[in-house]
Amino acid sequence: MAGNLLNITDSASFSKSLQAHPTGVVHFWAPWSEPCKHMDTVFGQLAKDNPQAAFLRVEAEEVPDVSETCQVAFVPHFTFFKAGKLVDKLEGADAAQLAEKVDQHIKLGAPMASQPPAAARSAAASDTSLLAAATSRPDPTSTSASQPASSAGKGSALQQRLEQLTHAAPVILFMKGDRNQPRCGFSSRVVAAIQEADVPFQTFDILSDEAVRQGLKEFSDWPTYPQLYVDGELLGGSDIIEEMQASGELASTLQEVIRRGTPSTAGTVAPAAAANGHAAAAETQPLQQRLQQLVSRQPVMLFMKGTPQAPRCGFSAKVVKSLQEIHQPFGTFDILSDEAVRQGLKEFSHWPTYPQMYVGGELLGGCDIILEMAQSGELQSSITEMLPSS
Repeated sequence: MAGNLLNITDSASFSKSLQAHPTGVVHFWAPWSEPCKHMDTVFGQLAKDNPQAAFLRVEAEEVPDVSETCQVAFVPHFTFFKAGKLVDKLEGADAAQLAEKVDQHIKLGAPMASQPPAAARSAAASDTSLLAAATSRPDPTSTSASQPASSAGKGSALQQRLEQLTHAAPVILFMKGDRNQPRCGFSSRVVAAIQEADVPFQTFDILSDEAVRQGLKEFSDWPTYPQLYVDGELLGGSDIIEEMQASGELASTLQEVIRRGTPSTAGTVAPAAAANGHAAAAETQPLQQRLQQLVSRQPVMLFMKGTPQAPRCGFSAKVVKSLQEIHQPFGTFDILSDEAVRQGLKEFSHWPTYPQMYVGGELLGGCDIILEMAQSGELQSSITEMLPSS
């Protein structure tokens, strides 16, 4: 860790650190936020590149007085100080904009000619490995990053290629590097998680193909890498995979997919199996009806791992705490107790992870959305607006 990159745990050390440096940048973050992790890599590199300034990391929920003083509504949130006074801020995960503001406030008027072209900064905003393109001379090999994201639109050649790639194997990981030589810590940890599950899988190095690297973000509606696809469907990124690994869900999910895809089950369908297909289709409707009843069982329903008294994962615990803090009554369903609901609700809601909160029978969101609303003070009003009027 760079000597000027400091973790702040109280308001006194916050003030002392800013007073000790003529300029400073503060990253307000939260451990549950994937964009914060993405931006933290950028923040660390900028700290190394600018040793004359203080770069402070503040866990927003753990140092609330500092967060309130800096008017932090959601994370990631960056503030810029000169002579101990707040002079600018940046909200959201925009690596290129962060690099520009550091140039503006820390490097004290760096000439505009030194700024890279917009295409390179756009690439840096969506992927931390291109930070150099956002802070130094552009790399001629990165010009393909300037192609519009719409090139991955429906029906395009790239769309068709991405469709084929995501179905290239029952389990395929789009990552930086390959399984033998991962090029980032997130990719390395996901590779290790899949290997622990003891299933065959393929990898695709997104650093080797800029069109895939940019296009897959729009295709999957997921802004970061790695991305794990199972049976052609996005399972999630680093945070989701690691959470599933910790709960034991990853191994069972991947092993089930591999079992379904083995030659003994993926070959010619036997007549009995063909007949059973009608029964399987008939079973779908009762599950759909049951899910509809469950999500509407109480005005506010939280589908979580465990119970409010004993949450089985940190994300569920945080959402429970957010609801309790606003004194909102809610019902819960432990998805670990019912595999049919656990798997079926993901398709029902088009939301791949838990917890999930429903209000008036409609999905409000998952952990990130609920905690953002709680931080901004919008959670109670959002729930009230979604509840049917009496």
